[in-house]
Amino acid sequence: MQPTKFIWFDGKLVPWNEAQVHVLTHSLHYGSAVFEGIRAYQCSDGSSAVFRLEDHAKRLINSGKILRMQIPYTADEIAKGVLDLLKANGMRDAYIRPLSFVGYGEMGVYPGNNPVQTIIAAWSWGAYLGAEALEKGIRVCTSSFARSHVNTSMSKAKAAGNYINSILAKIEAKENGFDEAVMLDTNGFVSEATGENIFIVRDGKIKTTPWTSILGGITRDSVMQLARDLGYTVEEQQFTRDEFYIADEAFFSGTAAELTPIRQLDNRTIGEGHAGPVTKHLQQEFFKIVKGENKKYASWLAPYSL
Repeated sequence: MQPTKFIWFDGKLVPWNEAQVHVLTHSLHYGSAVFEGIRAYQCSDGSSAVFRLEDHAKRLINSGKILRMQIPYTADEIAKGVLDLLKANGMRDAYIRPLSFVGYGEMGVYPGNNPVQTIIAAWSWGAYLGAEALEKGIRVCTSSFARSHVNTSMSKAKAAGNYINSILAKIEAKENGFDEAVMLDTNGFVSEATGENIFIVRDGKIKTTPWTSILGGITRDSVMQLARDLGYTVEEQQFTRDEFYIADEAFFSGTAAELTPIRQLDNRTIGEGHAGPVTKHLQQEFFKIVKGENKKYASWLAPYSL
């Protein structure tokens, strides 16, 4: 990770190396934090814009609400902080990480009156799963770790503690020679990946896991809207891993992953073993949107100038 000049820390722009917390910070011990992943893109006309900034800021606040964290900022203030940070760092494109966490104070599971602090960091980050992955696709495996049951952790909060489940699955996948892991829910249906939502395509129809055991991804929502606007049938429906095996195409969606094709699951080739026509079509149109080339979706972009 290449440091930038500033991190936004509780409303102030702080030099990167000075954005520090105490080692007894509550969230460091108990995972009591919520976060977002957001991208800013340099547009085709030379301007820059943040993709679905308002929606990400609202989800951060909602995640805090689910975890009973009183984030001392509004969604509008978080969004403004993101834009202020990008301008201060002179960044035309970036990956952006807002994080609200329970800070230093009392120790123990109960957070008590510990302060809730918020940071926003930004850095340059290319294709999360590799530049070639966007074309050739990636190899994935079904994890031995199930996605947590909806009543054991709050799956609709993008909470730091929830990601222990993902970390274990990702380590297992990488150690077994795969790029990413597919996680099943506790009933055995396909849930999501360690940090991405999942789509499969069969006979021209697109299917994705409903809001059962998943985090409702903002990129997922964008892909669904885009696909329907392009005339595709999109179904939110549970499906099994053997249905995944016989899909014509499959891909991940996420802020970091964008739209990444899946070429293999559990050593079974998906479709032709590379990005299929539906995936390529959606990729092409998605990147037109984030680069400001499709004015129909201009409301999804928060422009800024340096």
